[in-house]
Amino acid sequence: MKIVKFIICLLFGLMFVNAGLDKFLHYMPMPEITPEQMKIFDAFNKLHWLMPLVGAVEIIGGLLFIFPKTRALGAIVIFPVMVGIILHVFTIDKSTTGMSIAGVLFLINLWMIADNKEKYKALLK
Repeated sequence: MKIVKFIICLLFGLMFVNAGLDKFLHYMPMPEITPEQMKIFDAFNKLHWLMPLVGAVEIIGGLLFIFPKTRALGAIVIFPVMVGIILHVFTIDKSTTGMSIAGVLFLINLWMIADNKEKYKALLK
């Protein structure tokens, strides 16, 4: 089970590192987007610091998520980005593929948060 958990966390972390690097290097093709999504992306681009910040959080969180010693921190760092992804996919995008991928990633993130709950107890005192 330990190896399966490591592989799942490795893939999860690498997906976020890849997504974060793409925000800086723009190497993945952009899917066709709706006019409503275009308005949102235009608004994000007006805030020049927002996408680099999200990209940096994705890279840092993804790297932290990969290694067992820092996984608890990585799960918390990635959580706000994951909530944003879930909200976007389930309210605006509404593609079944996006919903399934985001749902699985969100469940993995929640699993790691629950798995490391003892490490968070000191923060909640």
